[in-house]
Amino acid sequence: MPETALHIALLTHSVNPRGGVVHVLELGRALHEAGHHVTVMAPAAPGQRLFRTTPCAVELVPVAPAGGQLAELVRSRIDGYVAHLAKLLPHRQVDIWHAHDGIGANALADLAARGAIRGYLRTVHHVDRFDDARVQAWEERSVREASRVLCVSELWRQRLADDWGIAAERVTNGIDLARYSPQAHPLDRVVARKYGLGGGPRLLCVGGIESRKNARRLLAAFLALRAQRPSAQLVIAGGASVLNHDAETRAFHADVEASGLSIGPGCPLVITGTVPDAEMPSLYRLADVLAMPSLLEGFGLAALEALASGTPAVVSRSAPFTEHFGDGDVEWADPLDVDSIALALQRALALGRREPPAVCRRFDWPGSAAAHLRIYRHHLAATRLPALAH
Repeated sequence: MPETALHIALLTHSVNPRGGVVHVLELGRALHEAGHHVTVMAPAAPGQRLFRTTPCAVELVPVAPAGGQLAELVRSRIDGYVAHLAKLLPHRQVDIWHAHDGIGANALADLAARGAIRGYLRTVHHVDRFDDARVQAWEERSVREASRVLCVSELWRQRLADDWGIAAERVTNGIDLARYSPQAHPLDRVVARKYGLGGGPRLLCVGGIESRKNARRLLAAFLALRAQRPSAQLVIAGGASVLNHDAETRAFHADVEASGLSIGPGCPLVITGTVPDAEMPSLYRLADVLAMPSLLEGFGLAALEALASGTPAVVSRSAPFTEHFGDGDVEWADPLDVDSIALALQRALALGRREPPAVCRRFDWPGSAAAHLRIYRHHLAATRLPALAH
């Protein structure tokens, strides 16, 4: 227990199961368990709530449902955050303001410009490029005006240094080995029936249909695999996002239609949409391989979660995956080469289920929380506030 606990606000962009939101919730839990007062903040439309429970305090920022142009959506959520926080500030002690996305960070930048807060921290999971100049400007401002910038991988720390001239600090993700394990659970059978998972082989892709997830090349590789393994299924889980991926989704479904594959529970292609949080460990265990030949990732947490569940993983032979995985941990694929992805899937299937590799034990949330606390102390000292945490 620290001598004096910090009051920490962690801001995220959504209540949906996205990697950055997972990071906020699990970091918050670890900081809470270390004795600090953590509030998780997220925009939420009427009826929405966080996809995962947390022991932290929660502030849901009222916003309108997603829809319309991206710039209007982002602007309305920034304004919603500012209005909500402005009401809280006179009545709430907060030592650390820590945003994990551009929406929350722009709200904090507005408040800092007014002198209402003494700066904020910004974690960059990955940098998106937006066609709309207004959204791009907000993204860049959210990083440039931060007091300190953190990254979850060396890839993005180096890119910020090279492209932005920003000296970011690397603080990695963690994984909860009590949640993700090879140990069978009664829910596994329920999940298998719900999605119509057959005898396999079963490929799992986590994150929905997005261009950065390389969904169309993965589909092509899956079709090549089915030529040899006709009973193979591809399960695409998740995908809830505030960004618009309609163009990629339309192109993906056109590919599916051309292939003659059917979609639905029990079909060769299963598209689940948002998966209840309790079901994800079962989906990992039920899969014969995780397919993650992504073109762009911040860290690649799903690969660690799959490996911890005893499921082999296929990932892109590129950073950030190459930062923390070795040749014995995963099967590598060239994400731009369909044949390479298909061959990597075959190699992973030949491995079968196995014990989690040692890499899974190198990343934990208490360690991540401790690293964050060191940075928080430095931030407090730099802003002439006492470094309270130990």
